Amino acid sequence: MVSKKISDFKPSRRKVLTGMAAAGATTALPGFVPFVQAQSSEPIRIGFQVHRTGIGAAYGRWYDRTTMAAAPVINDMGGLNGRPVEIISEDDGTDPKRGAEVVEKFATHHNTDIAYGTLFSHVVVGSAPRAGELKMPYFVVSEGHHVASGMLNRWTLQPGITDVKSQVQAMAPFVADNLGKKVTMIFPDYAFGHDHRDFFSAAIEAQGGEVIAKLAIPPTETSFTKYFPQIPRETEVIYHVMVGPAVLTFVKEMGEFFGSARPEIFGFIDSLEAVDLATPGLEFLEGTYFWEGMPRYAQENQSEYDKFYRAAIGVDNNGASVSDPKDVSTFAHMFGCWETLHTIKAGMEAAGYQGTSDRAKLVEAVEAMTDMAESQAHPQGAKVFNGKTHQVFGPQYISQVQDGRLVVQHKTALEDGFYPDEVDYTTQSF
Repeated sequence: MVSKKISDFKPSRRKVLTGMAAAGATTALPGFVPFVQAQSSEPIRIGFQVHRTGIGAAYGRWYDRTTMAAAPVINDMGGLNGRPVEIISEDDGTDPKRGAEVVEKFATHHNTDIAYGTLFSHVVVGSAPRAGELKMPYFVVSEGHHVASGMLNRWTLQPGITDVKSQVQAMAPFVADNLGKKVTMIFPDYAFGHDHRDFFSAAIEAQGGEVIAKLAIPPTETSFTKYFPQIPRETEVIYHVMVGPAVLTFVKEMGEFFGSARPEIFGFIDSLEAVDLATPGLEFLEGTYFWEGMPRYAQENQSEYDKFYRAAIGVDNNGASVSDPKDVSTFAHMFGCWETLHTIKAGMEAAGYQGTSDRAKLVEAVEAMTDMAESQAHPQGAKVFNGKTHQVFGPQYISQVQDGRLVVQHKTALEDGFYPDEVDYTTQSF
């Protein structure tokens, strides 16, 4: 098991303990297929918990496309421990109660080996306890701090995308140094938004700044004009992170309210995921800043891994579908599906996974991972996984809207997002 805390890692991090580095390296070698002889030719079934309907539907659609693109790539690499992967999808309606029912269905009806894919925090929190009761590995692709906080269980892991606490801690110095120190926050009034509220407030205070107003928006809200007058006049930076079908309305109404006389604006791209920046009414965003998990627009220094990833999913250099330039992806988040599936592959190979009796071995194998090199398996960037907290740490990107495109201005170091461990799941029994 990994014995060091994430805060103990230095820039010269030691090599991975399992086959993750090898998996990342082999994918870059043309023609090499690391096929492992398996005892069974039966597929390994992954239960994909997807938000097809409800507030997370835009994300769910692209999580689905990413997952369905990653599966054949993994099968071309020899599958999961020598067996083909089969994706079995169920819609959870972006609802926590239904999410738990989906996890139950995976175990009792579909007989899946693992469950995977959940994004929205409240659905993760509602589903993870049932996964723990069923002793089913549950790989979530969320951003909430719920996994690393210790509130879940040993069967729940988040190895493909960073959490909000790490994200805001890494970016607060840029906001304080470049945009301002008196911040008004606008966020959704549920767990994900509360993570932003709490962790960014602490992070900006550590930089000598202050959150002077916190505007919590109900998730059912469809118009936002009544909230903007509540923003104090002394605000230097508006920090916004909105999610759901009304995000375009939110951003347009913010522009109508402020016009050209606006404070600096720093947003999480969640407020514009799946939204075309060329949409009329968004012109006021020119010059504003966004967090991106993975840059939507291909940058001048685009890596070969980014090129491969976009081509596999069918996304162009603007982050839209190659078949429809108006069909904009949730590019800042969906890479987590691609990377999580590749991590599952590496974990199953390290565990010698053959069936459901090896589920605990799979969890232990993933817990033993540390470094994840930037590669075809990890196109978003190099990462470090903390086996104790079941949380991955990776780079963050701060982009500015320039001529209607998002141009990266700053990429954080991995160490910028490290924080002390709050739990050690490896001490919990299965």
